[in-house]
Amino acid sequence: MANAQTPPSRVTLDDLSPETFLPPIPPWSGASEALVVKPSDAWITPSEMTGLTASPNYDDTLAFLRKMDPQSALMRIEQIGTTPEGRTLVAVILTKDGATFQPAKPVFLIQAGIHSGEIDGKDAMLMLIRDMLFKGKDSLLDKVNIVFIPVLNADGHERSSAFSRPNQRGPKEMGWRNTAQNLNLNRDYMKADAPEMNALLSLIRKYDPDFYIDLHVTDGMDYQYDITYGFDGWDGLYADSPAIGKWLNDVYRPKADAALAAAGHIPGPLIFARDDGDVSKGTDLPAFAPRFSHAYGDLRRLPTVLVENHSLKPYRQRVLGTYVLLEATIKALASEGKSLKAAIAADRALRPSHVDANWKDRKEPVGWLDFLTIASEEVMSPASGGMVTRFKGKPGPTVNIPVYGSEPGLQLPIAKAYWVPSTKPDVIARLKAHGIEMETLSSAQTVEVDMLRLAGFKTGAPAEGRIPVTPTGFTREARTVTYHPGSVRISTDQPLGALAAYLLEPQSEDSFLANGFFNEILSRVEYMEPYAIAPMAERMLAESPALKAEFEAKLASDPDFAASPLRRLQFFYERSPFYDERYLLYPVGREP
Repeated sequence: MANAQTPPSRVTLDDLSPETFLPPIPPWSGASEALVVKPSDAWITPSEMTGLTASPNYDDTLAFLRKMDPQSALMRIEQIGTTPEGRTLVAVILTKDGATFQPAKPVFLIQAGIHSGEIDGKDAMLMLIRDMLFKGKDSLLDKVNIVFIPVLNADGHERSSAFSRPNQRGPKEMGWRNTAQNLNLNRDYMKADAPEMNALLSLIRKYDPDFYIDLHVTDGMDYQYDITYGFDGWDGLYADSPAIGKWLNDVYRPKADAALAAAGHIPGPLIFARDDGDVSKGTDLPAFAPRFSHAYGDLRRLPTVLVENHSLKPYRQRVLGTYVLLEATIKALASEGKSLKAAIAADRALRPSHVDANWKDRKEPVGWLDFLTIASEEVMSPASGGMVTRFKGKPGPTVNIPVYGSEPGLQLPIAKAYWVPSTKPDVIARLKAHGIEMETLSSAQTVEVDMLRLAGFKTGAPAEGRIPVTPTGFTREARTVTYHPGSVRISTDQPLGALAAYLLEPQSEDSFLANGFFNEILSRVEYMEPYAIAPMAERMLAESPALKAEFEAKLASDPDFAASPLRRLQFFYERSPFYDERYLLYPVGREP
């Protein structure tokens, strides 16, 4: 039994607010300051009451929405789910169409609080809703319908304190990154374990949005940008949906940047500095796996933008910048809705034979960036015993830095169809949650399929509530399989065919197999003792010249095998009719 250890003592300082240890704030003022209403305004939002320094709790957020709801025909609130701790998840519908949306209008899905400490989008959108309903901006709804999730991670939102995000400047108290089940929702898009994620996927199925924005706050080094954002297709990189990626880069991005700059904000690309203390080493613009929102959207033909406000900027500045970006997005959808819908239709018509997967680092840069720095210096830290970077709170030089990216590690093949057995109801349920079309068998059907058998596997450390599995190789087998009632056939001749392949091809890093949904195949059933294998092996060698030749070749090529009696006997057991033929056999059939 391990010896009990005394936990380290917590030091309580007189003042432990972020302003005592975060870098100085660069001076800022912008035209977006005019968006804040006067303290006497009847529709002032809870955050505006604090000067945009604090954010209301979940109940107060819903109370403000429910206060506005009966006062305007342009708004309604829908319950979309329930959290593990019993909180009601809601979506706010903003429309001039009534109960049924006009198909010509783009549907804009706005999501705040997937990481609930990063809550800028909630307070920005409360202001924008107020202005659309009561301050003369209702024309924003003439050509666009809006679906808004104020807080997706409501349980995490209520695990709130001043100590949740030490690298972030406001609000005064912040929620927690993960859910009450300790799941990171922005890692759950593919496996869909969390009820919150299933609520979101249900909402996507219901409203089929044309544009999706996921609002976050980043960490990392100091720089001049206050609003950074990205998408698959940025500068032509990584898009599984090429027409959508081009529209986002060529049409949306210039409009968003222009609106932010005109309001006094500094937009930039997503920043993932390689060394916070040495900007000359460059930044990464990687391809993300589809467990993340914007990569998932790209894979399912849904234009998706990931916003990362800069954590070191004041909460007020970040909220106002988010308001400007959201309003600019609505205007872009109104003016360019036809071209956006054409891009979506073009990508939904694609039927690729392969999809890029399992991205890896690319050695050479994919581009260069004129990076807007904050002045800094290197100083000795008595606590660390080494040099640390201290940012000075004023603009530094513009530095041209390399941007490093990714290249696919795998060209994932897409079968004509996939057969999922009735023994995997959890997998079938998740495929349905994504909206993937399928045919459910009402009677048994015997079909010819290709199947994969794992040559070996490794298991990783627990992650996101699961034990990940990495296959070390496969062999392919042509088999005749009977699929029983309740099994499904999934044709990839559908807009979500590539998404189905990413989930069902076991080589994919975000497949159901990789996420531990098929761990039962990793256990072998029944064994054969050496005293029984040895005489059987001698008969097999005598009666099968082909097997004898294979065995002798293995002895000659693999000294470790030749020196291991158990491995030698295992060789014959695996080739006997007694061996568990389903061991390591992935039960999803591929229709070539």
